[in-house]
Amino acid sequence: MNYNELMSQVLTISCKLKVSQSQAAKLDATMDAFMQALNWVNQNTPEKIVNAVKLQSLCYYEIRARFGLSSNLAQQVCRRVAGARKVARQRNRPVKEFKRRFVTYDARIFSFREKDWTVSLTTVEGRERFELSIGNYQRGILAGSNPKAATLVKRKDGSYYIQICVEEKPPKQQDTDKVIGVDLGRTDIAHTSEGDNWNGQQLNQVRDHYSRLRAALQRKASKGTRSSRRRCRELLQRLSGKERRFQVWVNHRISKAIVSRAKTTNSAIALEDLTGIRERVNQQPRSKAERRRANSWAFYQLRQFLEYKARVAGVSLVLVPPAYTSQTCHKCLHIHPDPAQSYRSGKSFKCGHCGWEGDADLNGANVIALLGAVVNQPRGPGLFCSLVEQSRPRATESPLRTA
Repeated sequence: MNYNELMSQVLTISCKLKVSQSQAAKLDATMDAFMQALNWVNQNTPEKIVNAVKLQSLCYYEIRARFGLSSNLAQQVCRRVAGARKVARQRNRPVKEFKRRFVTYDARIFSFREKDWTVSLTTVEGRERFELSIGNYQRGILAGSNPKAATLVKRKDGSYYIQICVEEKPPKQQDTDKVIGVDLGRTDIAHTSEGDNWNGQQLNQVRDHYSRLRAALQRKASKGTRSSRRRCRELLQRLSGKERRFQVWVNHRISKAIVSRAKTTNSAIALEDLTGIRERVNQQPRSKAERRRANSWAFYQLRQFLEYKARVAGVSLVLVPPAYTSQTCHKCLHIHPDPAQSYRSGKSFKCGHCGWEGDADLNGANVIALLGAVVNQPRGPGLFCSLVEQSRPRATESPLRTA
């Protein structure tokens, strides 16, 4: 799969709003009405309806009468319910309840004005204008743009943010023969073919710490006095999301470094397509702790970060099949025909065919880079084991051979 297409990219810019006390009351009333309308539509319409137009024809006037929302906000309610049901259908589970308070806006009920860095939003009490409290990063992206969609949210600390969607054309992606392969894993979160690596030990320690802490608090929350149970539940609430935010920070840091290196060296990036790996790994017998660690591995999030950062930077990113990448020697492209004789032992790799020996993740990253070069600049046959003797059966040849 190649991400070289020059398609439009939507960036979401989170901007803090400067809100007065009277404006805060209007925003709270709007978010409460919007959330109540979402739950009312979800509970009072057939679950099988996932089309926004059908939902609108069923309950548009009722939404406006019950919750005092404007015409466009009532339409946004139907769109959000329909979208949530489509996602729930893909995951084979129903939409139970909307808990988070938010409001979605389109171009008819939201506008951005660059001259004074303000936004105008429709509330249940009419139109209101808010000043943005933003830095140079947000101003640089918003300058000269004409955003047509946004989402209003309220954070735990009581501050209000508008998440503005900016559509822009990414730069033309560079043509290059050089490819940086990236091997994703749990021991090393990422290891590149140039030798850069990010160890996952700190991340695993953080995950294990929060897992033990949650287990201890949950035990205490079910025992003890009423006040102790309340304090444990409050602490669990405060801890909610800390592990996730740490994981996001780690993946942002890794993806930014890889994309910056690729742009500096005029290289493309190659990744393994690990779609469905969690389901395959879960079929193997493992301990509870090992299952938790594997299921919390956010490799897809890292891939998403790499994809959008590469597109913004004009760096080509390709996905390659993961089969045999960890078993193949990047020097001679040979896979031993006897599966009982393994080349890999932990973090070390030794090729019994050409004698190369080194880090297993570095070897895998180099194999991914070779495959990525074939996908990025296809030239026909090229990858095969050069040391295979003619008298040997064809089964000994590398499955990486391309046609």
